[in-house]
Amino acid sequence: MTAPTLFAEKDLTANPAPLGLMGFGMTTVLLNLHNLGLFGNSAMILAMGIFYGGIAQVIAGILEWKKGNTFGTTAFTSYGCFWLSLVGLLVLPKLGWAEAASSSAMGAYLLMWGIFTAFLFVGTLKMDKVSQFVFGSLTVLFALLALGDFTEIAVIKQIAGVVGIACGSAAIYAAMAQVLNEVYGKTVLSVGGKSH
Repeated sequence: MTAPTLFAEKDLTANPAPLGLMGFGMTTVLLNLHNLGLFGNSAMILAMGIFYGGIAQVIAGILEWKKGNTFGTTAFTSYGCFWLSLVGLLVLPKLGWAEAASSSAMGAYLLMWGIFTAFLFVGTLKMDKVSQFVFGSLTVLFALLALGDFTEIAVIKQIAGVVGIACGSAAIYAAMAQVLNEVYGKTVLSVGGKSH
């Protein structure tokens, strides 16, 4: 009888974080260009919210679960569902399937996402500087969007648009840093501090 062999299995799967970061980043930039008033809330934003901001981030979150990354699983899956639920809030009333959410209801929805994001921001304090900026600015973004809905003051949404573009752009940068640094086997784009 032979003794069982113990071996360590090497993880050869790809890093799912850039996919999630790009889905989040690009969709966030586009929505906040709308918040700045550059274009309407068209099918372009809704489609990005479903397919890239939504489905791609959920896939990234599931893949982060396989990697054993609780933070990545929670963040990507949750924000993927945020985009899907946001599209639902906009589309369901137009289909006649639900009553449109009031401004105060939308404020409460955005406030809850802001609280969730603030907790994740605390987690990023053990991560790189770019991740800290993404989650810190996202916390501010949700607070401004909630305040904009509670008060119905248009300029607050425009300020949120600027914050959102910065936040989404940082997420795109973080994604491309991970991709390019892996491809080149060295630091092409720095994320500042510990990489996740």
